[in-house]
Amino acid sequence: MFRELTRKKQQLTDAECVEILTNEKRGVLSVLGDDGYPYGTPVNHYYNPDDGHLYFHSGRKGHRNDAMARCDKASFCVFDQGFVKPGDWALNIKSVIVFGRLRVVEDHQRALDISRRLSYKFTSDESYIDHEIRHSGPGVLVFELIPEHMTGKLVNEK
Repeated sequence: MFRELTRKKQQLTDAECVEILTNEKRGVLSVLGDDGYPYGTPVNHYYNPDDGHLYFHSGRKGHRNDAMARCDKASFCVFDQGFVKPGDWALNIKSVIVFGRLRVVEDHQRALDISRRLSYKFTSDESYIDHEIRHSGPGVLVFELIPEHMTGKLVNEK
């Protein structure tokens, strides 16, 4: 059902993919938007090593939410900061694409816990996180991407 990577020599291991999903803060989540057009938005995410799912927070309304209600299939693309080999100019970037299905986290307490874990990617300031959870928590929507396929590769821009 999912395509194999064409350039196998550039393929990342699953462990490398998980490392990128864990460490990078942002990616682009793409859903099937209005009139069948792809709709991709930059979002921050939390990768849960216990279940292998990706979690995102959102408001309760919007284009993405409407698209998710119509079709639960999505892709999520993340890439690292990259590196340049000594003496070269070309950037080398590791990227990961996850294909899967989206669903809303219905348990609100679990959604708040995931929101807290996501916050730790940006700050360890507990008072700030507590304030944000109290202030924004009642209106937050958390959804998860349940992976069906994941692939990653190293790309050289030369």
